[in-house]
Amino acid sequence: MSSLGTGYDLSASQFSPDGRVFQVEYAIKAVENSSTAIGLRCKDGVVFGVEKLVQSKLHQSSANRRIFHIDRHIGMVVSGLLPDARKVLDFARGEAQAYRRKFDDGIPLKLLAERVALTMHGYTLYSHVRPFGCSVILSAYSEHTGPEMYMVDPSGVSWGYHGCAMGKAKQQAKTELEKVKLSSITCEQLVKEVAKIIYVVHDEVKDRDFLLELSWVCAASSGRHELVPQKVY
Repeated sequence: MSSLGTGYDLSASQFSPDGRVFQVEYAIKAVENSSTAIGLRCKDGVVFGVEKLVQSKLHQSSANRRIFHIDRHIGMVVSGLLPDARKVLDFARGEAQAYRRKFDDGIPLKLLAERVALTMHGYTLYSHVRPFGCSVILSAYSEHTGPEMYMVDPSGVSWGYHGCAMGKAKQQAKTELEKVKLSSITCEQLVKEVAKIIYVVHDEVKDRDFLLELSWVCAASSGRHELVPQKVY
């Protein structure tokens, strides 16, 4: 990729002759080299699963989580460069807090996803900044709108999903996601499917140790985003 992008990859605001923005492609590559994260939306909620690779046995198990709370009803899972993801996290939390102060209600997930996408896209337009080296999945649940899930990639593109994956085992995870009957399964059943998929796609040869992180936002959690209790899975 470096030979193709020579002279055209010095700035995020520059296009190559064939219409590519190499800085954005490099950011997407950083996500593809990261640990796998998946999100699945079923009939009564959304479940996140993350393969958090253990770089050292001396690290605390609770450090450097990749699942975060945005608001009471909104959760976020990230893949890619964790410091970049924390910047996106701070922005999303700020937007959610500002909306709650102004309207005394939780921010709609579609609106939050659009604002996050616009911000991430803004970092691909100027030569003095670089794109975020991370992708994020946002989820929410309410009795009025039901479960919702959106993914935003480094280019600032946002899509709504029933099931999505990001990270080094993205393609293999997508194959497994398509086998799950999301329209007829509950969150408590889906948690076990998500855990199973993470274990199936984990590469034991290259990455021996990992920690499984699971969270959900659903009817069973009273519409709050929280880590899944271990007794469930």
